[in-house]
Amino acid sequence: MTQMIQMNRRLLLGGLGAAGVGLAYAGRVAAQSASTRPKLVVVIARGAMDGLSVTVPYGDANYRALRGTLAIAAPGETNGALALSESFGLHPALTTLHQMYGEGQMRFAPAVAIPVRIRSHFDAQDVLENGGEGIRAQSDGWLNRALVSAGGQGALKGLSIGAQTPLILRGRAETSSWAPGGQVKGEDRIASLLQDLYVDDPTLGTSLARGLETEALASAMSDGTPLRRADVAGLGQAVARLMTGDQGADVVALSVDGWDTHARQNAQMQTRLDGLDALIGGIRTGLGPQWSQTVLVVATEFGRTARANGTQGTDHGTASSLLLAGGALKPGGPIGDWPTLADNRLFEDRDLAPTLDVRSVFKGVLRDHLGVDRAALDARIFPDSAAEAPALTGLV
Repeated sequence: MTQMIQMNRRLLLGGLGAAGVGLAYAGRVAAQSASTRPKLVVVIARGAMDGLSVTVPYGDANYRALRGTLAIAAPGETNGALALSESFGLHPALTTLHQMYGEGQMRFAPAVAIPVRIRSHFDAQDVLENGGEGIRAQSDGWLNRALVSAGGQGALKGLSIGAQTPLILRGRAETSSWAPGGQVKGEDRIASLLQDLYVDDPTLGTSLARGLETEALASAMSDGTPLRRADVAGLGQAVARLMTGDQGADVVALSVDGWDTHARQNAQMQTRLDGLDALIGGIRTGLGPQWSQTVLVVATEFGRTARANGTQGTDHGTASSLLLAGGALKPGGPIGDWPTLADNRLFEDRDLAPTLDVRSVFKGVLRDHLGVDRAALDARIFPDSAAEAPALTGLV
């Protein structure tokens, strides 16, 4: 199961040299030098990442009462959040991202969502990646279409990390891929489909979540050693190596699984966010000076319920957090409005309500970082989305 990120360390360390020089990129070499080309990394947190645990609204009067034992303490308290602006904090596991925030290299959107209100993992991920108005609205991905628009075919080089190229990077622009270890197993997809099938069944859904968690724990004690924190940082550095040099990738798509926290969420979020923080830190370290030309985005298909369920987890929700990091960011506070967690402001009396279409953030990054013009963003990259203006006002 993909409840834990796993990697064959021997394959990673032994194959980096070949991977670094053997990737067959299509198209011409970009006119810019390696030191001036913009870099964009899009990380998809698959499984519905709980935004209320990632960017903690500790200053909201209803936060602690709604969350109960899942509430993250305020900054300064034991195991408290790491202080951000406007009464928000980062989960205490995100120490590297908090350091970036202090350096003006991290921002967040606390209440974003895809344009349709669905709670199926596969349908929501399809919308997140196809960039259209609904399920299967486009057969290719918005990030691939952005590659075509950003300077022409082949001007920027795309790379997916993983055994399969995700929808977000499929399309007319040819891209490369690199899998640090293993193929996606068929039973992983079956498990996710079952989670969607049982999402509204309190008995079967909870039982399945517990079974998956047990299997993940068992896997951790087997010979297939799960990726430890240092290894995740190594994976980030490996990705960065594939982005450097004149033939390095400029736009990278990377998926991190395991965010479907239906049971015992606190421990799972600590583990997942430890890994995410180490991954991002590894990418920054590996890129070195090119980090100053880089924007990294972490997005998820939907958020989770505002209230805990009966197994100290959360169920499928609506709005979630989006994270931005990189040396090409301007310092700033939250992106978009905060809807509050008041009872009359929750979506369907259960979820954090969205105040910003996730495509608005993507548009801001593509316009100001990759130089894609607004007309292309509204009509081709995110079709029929002219009403959703870019949410950022400049990056560098």
